[in-house]
Amino acid sequence: MPMDRTTGELLGAATRHSRSRCVALCLVGVAGTGAGLLLPAALGRALDLLLAHAPATRWVLYCAALVLLLTLLDACETVLAGTLDARTTAFLRRRITGHVLAVGPRATARFGAGDLVARVVGNAAQAGTAPGARAALLAALAGPAGAVVALALIDPWLAVVLLTGAPALTVLLRTLARDTSACVAHYQRAQGRIAAALAQAIGGARTIRAAGTADRDTARILRPLPELSRAGLRMWRVQGRAAAQAVAVAPLLQLGVVAVAGLLLTRHRLSPGDVLAASRYAVLATGVGMLVGQLSGLVRSRTAATRLGEIRTEPAPAHGDRRLPPDGPGRLELRGVTARRGDRAVLDGVDLVVPGGTTLALVGRSGAGKSLLAALAGRLADPDAGQVLLDGVPLPALSRAELRAAIAQAFDRPALLGTTIEDTIALGPAAFRPSPARVREAARTARADDFVRRLPDGYATPCAHAPHSGGEAQRLGLARAFAHGGRLLVLDDAPSSLDTVTEHQITEAVLGGPAPGTRLLVAHRATTAARADTVAWLDGGRVRAVGTHRELWRIAEYRAVFGARV
Repeated sequence: MPMDRTTGELLGAATRHSRSRCVALCLVGVAGTGAGLLLPAALGRALDLLLAHAPATRWVLYCAALVLLLTLLDACETVLAGTLDARTTAFLRRRITGHVLAVGPRATARFGAGDLVARVVGNAAQAGTAPGARAALLAALAGPAGAVVALALIDPWLAVVLLTGAPALTVLLRTLARDTSACVAHYQRAQGRIAAALAQAIGGARTIRAAGTADRDTARILRPLPELSRAGLRMWRVQGRAAAQAVAVAPLLQLGVVAVAGLLLTRHRLSPGDVLAASRYAVLATGVGMLVGQLSGLVRSRTAATRLGEIRTEPAPAHGDRRLPPDGPGRLELRGVTARRGDRAVLDGVDLVVPGGTTLALVGRSGAGKSLLAALAGRLADPDAGQVLLDGVPLPALSRAELRAAIAQAFDRPALLGTTIEDTIALGPAAFRPSPARVREAARTARADDFVRRLPDGYATPCAHAPHSGGEAQRLGLARAFAHGGRLLVLDDAPSSLDTVTEHQITEAVLGGPAPGTRLLVAHRATTAARADTVAWLDGGRVRAVGTHRELWRIAEYRAVFGARV
């Protein structure tokens, strides 16, 4: 089955990661096949000696040793295949998870959180069997090939009879690979849609419960289930049809070989032992049932790997090696920035300058592009056209460490990652991890210190065991941004869940404090915009005006953004 380049590279890297185990599994499989090919010859020789009343003890012992060896090799193959599958699956999950996190929000926007989880968990486990399935298929192919050679050594006519069915068996296996690939791809896509709908429902569980639509949403989540069932049934029908065709062809070939061997026996060209060996080799040579199973497993694993490869086609942002000027004030500049979401230009040719050490508030109606501009400023996204510069250096030219040390960000729905509350506030590159004293100072600035100290273990409380409201979570997110500092602070609606008093206190600390650096705020309240040095008013994907809040307040449409009477 052909693979695209990205999928091939991914499976190639996974195979190289467990190269020694792959080689060992292949060698053990081939050794088992070789032992299996020697056994019929040894049985035939032992039978001839017994019929001739000659000593046959040595050959009987050879047969027993081969049976024992086959048992040991089968056990080794089982252990090697299991460890190889687990090791490869772990490698693929690490590689894909790292890529998803490197790509950032674009990965979730393209595939959806639920589908990504389904791919990283389920498809990675299926794709992880690919190296083992490939090695097992090689050993499975070596069996029929060796059996044909063995038949040719017994008598060439036996191999000729068997090879008359080779074209039919080849067509059968090719058809199986093609049809199985289509069925498996359809099945896995349906699984991904169910996972995506389930993740969405889990995220909105409170809304569903409040609306009383649990039954309706259950039906929505399981809507692809009939399609999943049809794809699964079709997959089994394909394999069942292939097995049935194999059952129809293989016995005829085996009977043909035995019949010719019997004829040769009557002409004294073969011995009874040769006939026994030929019958066993005919079974091995027509072992299409094993090939069907091995080939189906390989097709499923490679189809799953294709879904992982689709994630890899979403490129991760590249980083340069430049550094910011050491005495830079944090001047942010957008030059002709255009950013699209789908076919729509959310930002269209935006030019904007935020002088170092000042505060700029982004104001606009919903959908005006405020959050996207904030994401561009923090390089959570890259523009489709134009440049974003910090102290004269384009953000893509900065190293990853330099970029993340220079820009701190807080969001309206922060993810509280880390083992403890202190870990989640200090979350960031190890080289720039803030001290415990700085963590507590940042928590006090974000008005989070009081409720953290009331927790059973204070800052050592595990995040999973720390009850917190939306406002408390936002305060922890703000504390994280304050703890890391940097020359640019980006707050994307970060205090939206706070009460008015707390928001005013935090705004005073951020905007009125002596801390250096540039601040970019997404503002929804007039009081927040009024505290900023300047306001950028976004409208229709463009900067409609830049000025102080007092200056812009004279414009009726600007006042309407805040719901003020025109």
